[in-house]
Amino acid sequence: MTATPAVAYVTSKDAPDQEVGAALAAFTGQGVAAEPVVWDDPAVAWERFDAAVVRSTWDYTGRRDEFLAWARRAAGLTRVCNPVPVLERNTDKTYLRELALAGVPVVPTAWVGPGERLDGGTAPWPELVVKPTVSAGARDTVRTTDRAAAAAHADLLTAAGRTAMVQPYLPAVDGEGETSLVFIGGAFSHAVRRGPMLSGPEGRFADEPRRPDADQLAVAERVLAAVPERAELLYARVDLVRGPEGTPLLIELELTEPRLFLQYEAGAPARLAAAVRALAG
Repeated sequence: MTATPAVAYVTSKDAPDQEVGAALAAFTGQGVAAEPVVWDDPAVAWERFDAAVVRSTWDYTGRRDEFLAWARRAAGLTRVCNPVPVLERNTDKTYLRELALAGVPVVPTAWVGPGERLDGGTAPWPELVVKPTVSAGARDTVRTTDRAAAAAHADLLTAAGRTAMVQPYLPAVDGEGETSLVFIGGAFSHAVRRGPMLSGPEGRFADEPRRPDADQLAVAERVLAAVPERAELLYARVDLVRGPEGTPLLIELELTEPRLFLQYEAGAPARLAAAVRALAG
């Protein structure tokens, strides 16, 4: 390992990254020379970095192929974290179908590809969430009890060559909320209760630290155990919500560019920096 590893904190041109300050300060404290670098900046010499840590690349959703091509090129010049095969799978939410087939408890999902239609028997739930499989931040997502509206939105997505995913809106999202469990360097770090993104103002609440229950930790471990590159993951965020019977269900496994909620756990930035230093050697 070099005395002072050089690390690219990979971001995007216009994305406001609330965690970059705490992360870079922690990197300095761990003896890591880190700097924000825009992933699609053609002037960047990626070979001068010991590692490229993918963080706030939130503009990739409209240019996924371009983003993955960048990741493959960069991986030929430096170590990309998380690894490219992880990014290739995780940037399309059809990975949830693979995890479900592997026995992971996933929120029930109907998939509607180009040329297909959402019919009455495909998603037999009273309230639906319809979104594209490549998206971030609830972009192009609708929540509705109107099946015609749900089908129309799915048609809109598939007509553009996108795959739509349809899920039930679970009441626990507005009550207990989502629980996001953050893993750094392969180990559980901290958890956050996240407020609903698709509720009106009266149903919203602020994110806050949370101590996960034993069953949530157990499901999170099952989720990560199904990732072939588990041992190579720098970070992971496992988003869970309780189903109608109280069982924790996976909403998303964030392995590409998640907020890690570093501000909610005093030791989290240092843990991330130490994990980066270990990988950058």
